[in-house]
Amino acid sequence: MRGGAVRLTRYWHWTVVGLAAAVVLVVTSAYAQESPTACTLLQPAELESALGGKAGEFSAVGGGQAEICNGQVGTFKVIIRTAKRTRDDDGAVERKGIEVARKMGMLVEGKIDGDMTCSTLVPPPSLAEMGFTTGCSILRNGSVVAVEVTARSQKEMVSIDAVGKLVQEAVTRF
Repeated sequence: MRGGAVRLTRYWHWTVVGLAAAVVLVVTSAYAQESPTACTLLQPAELESALGGKAGEFSAVGGGQAEICNGQVGTFKVIIRTAKRTRDDDGAVERKGIEVARKMGMLVEGKIDGDMTCSTLVPPPSLAEMGFTTGCSILRNGSVVAVEVTARSQKEMVSIDAVGKLVQEAVTRF
């Protein structure tokens, strides 16, 4: 039974990661090869200052569809994403993602400030081990840059303001 619980937890973890991406307007589409890689958009010192921990190694995955940079800063998991947005559905996919998350028992809160959209995802106690995510994205000139920070507990969650400042800095380099 324990193995089944671990598989279920992993399934829910990736479901939450997918929902977080949808909530912050990230889509996987082709983007220009001359664009900087996601891992070059924020410097370790910027991440350390904003999140209060030591930055570890970051690695990029993806390529032709989108680029995702994964890493760790202190106890936080950090994801930096870039992509071209090729659809214009006025946020229908994101609204569907929020609806699914809420049906799973997650508390989803959002904030829009100009071209920046931010959200927090707080899972129910049964899914708490997946983490507590704060994410912000900026859609500008058809491209999306997003930063997501996942904490181990709700008490440790990073503020929308802190993640917002990071994505605002990242988009200037994209």
